[in-house]
Amino acid sequence: REGILKTAKALVEDTKVLVQNATASQEKLAQAAQSSVSTITRLAEVVKLGAASLGSEDPETQVVLINAVKDVAKALGDLIGATKAAAGKAGDDPAVYQLKNSAKVMVTNVTSLLKTVKAVEDEATKGTRALEATIEHIRQELAVFSSPVPPAKVSTPEDFIRMTKGITMATAKAVAAGNSCRQEDVIATANLSRRAIADMLRACKEAAYHPEVSGDVRQRALRFGKECADGYLELLEHVLVV
Repeated sequence: REGILKTAKALVEDTKVLVQNATASQEKLAQAAQSSVSTITRLAEVVKLGAASLGSEDPETQVVLINAVKDVAKALGDLIGATKAAAGKAGDDPAVYQLKNSAKVMVTNVTSLLKTVKAVEDEATKGTRALEATIEHIRQELAVFSSPVPPAKVSTPEDFIRMTKGITMATAKAVAAGNSCRQEDVIATANLSRRAIADMLRACKEAAYHPEVSGDVRQRALRFGKECADGYLELLEHVLVV
């Protein structure tokens, strides 16, 4: 636990330097990016060791820990991209606004990792914490989904329809966890929900941007994809309250 906290703290310091160097020379920016990449690599290693120390009889909690560090790594990748885009830009440029936004997500995800690490050995709260982390992750996925940036690839509406089965399974699991209130059921729900919603949002956007899909159908598909994720978030928040 100490190793993870120490490395996460070092990463936060690296992040600050990275953001500060957005207006500095390319060389300083490159050094800051390299330093943060080597720290996130170290962080991933210590989190993996932490997950292994929990023992193989608790795989769902191991998944929660690994997901938490994956979120930090993704946020760092986005932050480095945003820093490059904002380099040399004026303070009121949209790229600078995006940089500030990326820095906020980075701080949120590091904080989430630290909370998860602290709760992971606490039988009374680890499920609740896993659910909170999943809710935050889905909100971040929704922000990406709602952005006007088209997906990296497109897929067919049939692929998307297949993805919706995961939502049905995750919903049943969430209802069961809300009824049982067992921490292990809540952790399993958190892990399944995270994957199901992320897959659904990705497949929805990829299908909506298929060349054979009209602009009107695209807008409706994106709207319903968002409504589905919003509704599912509400369900998870109810489970959390229970």
